[in-house]
Amino acid sequence: MTSTNAVHVLGIGGSLREGSQSERALRIALDGAAEAGVTTELIAGPELVLPFYDTALADRHERAVRLVEAIRRADGIVVVSPGYHGALSGLVKNALDYVEDLRDDARPYLDGRAVGLAAVAFGWQAAVTTLEQLRTITHALRGWATPLGGSINTAETKFDEAGGASDDKSVRTLRLIGSQVAEFALSRAGHQ
Repeated sequence: MTSTNAVHVLGIGGSLREGSQSERALRIALDGAAEAGVTTELIAGPELVLPFYDTALADRHERAVRLVEAIRRADGIVVVSPGYHGALSGLVKNALDYVEDLRDDARPYLDGRAVGLAAVAFGWQAAVTTLEQLRTITHALRGWATPLGGSINTAETKFDEAGGASDDKSVRTLRLIGSQVAEFALSRAGHQ
């Protein structure tokens, strides 16, 4: 829980392409979290271009420091990755590797935080396997994966610049994922 009364949800994901389908999906999920009454923050695309994570290096790039501090402050997290060749993107995986820098915190890794997950890929196979990998990583980092996760096939669903998509079900799913993260974080905040 953050030191202020505001409950905060961080979104991580997207791709290097400006306005990528996965970043648009992430924004929809964060909208769902905001509607549930939390503040949100987005770290996506070029902000995730970080040196390969190396535990042996003490110095961190300024973007890596920003990411780690944002994760440290977050009461909940939403991660959306594109699916590349049946797996999450290297960009998102490397960003999640930086969670290791929280290992010695009072709240290590993603401990005590709900993590909403979605995978966006051109085809069902990559979308489903990427979501499965995101869940496995979340559990390894001690996070609480939300009951609902999203596998979105962009061969069937296209996200638009206005914050919507060609498929209302995908929008509802993403908003519900964000809402579940927010509700978990708000519930924990009320019981601290």
